[in-house]
Amino acid sequence: MSEFHVLWLAGITLLAAIVNGALGYGFSSLTVPLALLFLSNRVLNPALVLIEVVLNAYVLWNNREAFGAVWRRVLPIVFGLVPGIVVGTAVVSQVNPGWLRFATFATLLPLILVQAAGYRRPIQAERAAGFVFGGGLGVLYSVTTISGPPLAIVLNNQGFAKKDFRAALGVIRLAESSMTAIAYAYVGLFTATSIALIPWIVPSILIGVPIGAFIIRRVAVETFRRICMSFDAWVVGFGLSRLLNELGVVAGPAAYTVLVVTALIDTWLLYRFFSAGSASRNPAYVPEDAVRVPAK
Repeated sequence: MSEFHVLWLAGITLLAAIVNGALGYGFSSLTVPLALLFLSNRVLNPALVLIEVVLNAYVLWNNREAFGAVWRRVLPIVFGLVPGIVVGTAVVSQVNPGWLRFATFATLLPLILVQAAGYRRPIQAERAAGFVFGGGLGVLYSVTTISGPPLAIVLNNQGFAKKDFRAALGVIRLAESSMTAIAYAYVGLFTATSIALIPWIVPSILIGVPIGAFIIRRVAVETFRRICMSFDAWVVGFGLSRLLNELGVVAGPAAYTVLVVTALIDTWLLYRFFSAGSASRNPAYVPEDAVRVPAK
């Protein structure tokens, strides 16, 4: 990897770490779409997974007071992660890198737009649905190292208050990153090339996470989150358009129709969000005293 790419990776991860420090998630969601423009999943994923084991442990530690209130509710998701991670790791180790990147972008784009739309529909059979969701989440994370957007949607849907939300994120993401690291080690995905990325990423995290924690105490959480999602959507739309062209699926400028459509949808969602005039109409977290959906 060239010196330019190394510096670019350091800059990307600094931005992503600031977001993660503010919201408790978002590191991979921002890092992966940009870094996959010059790296493959097989090189990038192992480095990010090792880093996220530590990062997610830090998030959980900072929200440990709420651990007792959430661990039983998220346990079905954690159990469901296991088969999903096994399947996803097999995919990463065998599928063509170009098509793997394409699948990553194609999966991420609708998840980001659904989250940006503020979609919420509480699930009553939480335990049964949690196991199925965990399986899909395990596949998604082990293939892309991203789980923040779908996790945020589900935890918001289920009425987790702010502290519980962050603690639940910590539990699930620590479990998925730890299990994925074990699976990657088993199939031999930890290479010298991947490990060499870590020294360029860690300083960005050490600097960025405290900055994010500082920023979020001074700005509206939902506004910050919504702007980050908008940026993410445009990056993923661009990456998907470029891959459509590179893989020969759609030739020439027509491939960038995906980017144009993404930009139009996101612009409309941004207009709707800011026109509402209140974060409470499209909340990132439900209030502390929110009514929670009982686990069944």
